Amino acid sequence: MTQTNLLDLIRNIPDFPIPGIQFKDITTLLSDGKAFHQVVDAFAERYENRKIDAIIGIESRGFIFSAPLAYRLGVGLVPIRKQGKLPAATHAIEYELEYGTNKLEIHCDAFAPGARVVIIDDLLATGGTVGAACALVELVGGVVEELAFVIELEFLHGREKLAKYPLFSLIRY
Repeated sequence: MTQTNLLDLIRNIPDFPIPGIQFKDITTLLSDGKAFHQVVDAFAERYENRKIDAIIGIESRGFIFSAPLAYRLGVGLVPIRKQGKLPAATHAIEYELEYGTNKLEIHCDAFAPGARVVIIDDLLATGGTVGAACALVELVGGVVEELAFVIELEFLHGREKLAKYPLFSLIRY
């Protein structure tokens, strides 16, 4: 399969969801089957020879990439969701976004203590969301092997806030 230039398939939406934010819209990438396949393959190739017990998907766009990746690797999928969305006992952490606050949760029994996980999301901005996800994984007893993103907005310095974790991104702005 020939490689698609993924940058060409990411649409910039100014002033969304609030004025001053330049939203990176991946729906145009997702609607291109070849490009979506390319993204999932890139992550699968990165992790296929590593001891990973689970893939963690952050709500909501992280789910899009975590499910096919977990399937390809033959490992479990653990969702980290917004408050009130998980039915069993949870741990919760509040965090700051670039335009507000939110709260994330993980099931208390999401995986066995010592599980080695990769946390995946569509985009790394300030690092608040994935930082909260890392804290939740560690609260349950997991080991964060790596953080993985389709897009990284380098100018927001999220990588610096997450310096204690290995981090991989396919596309950097």
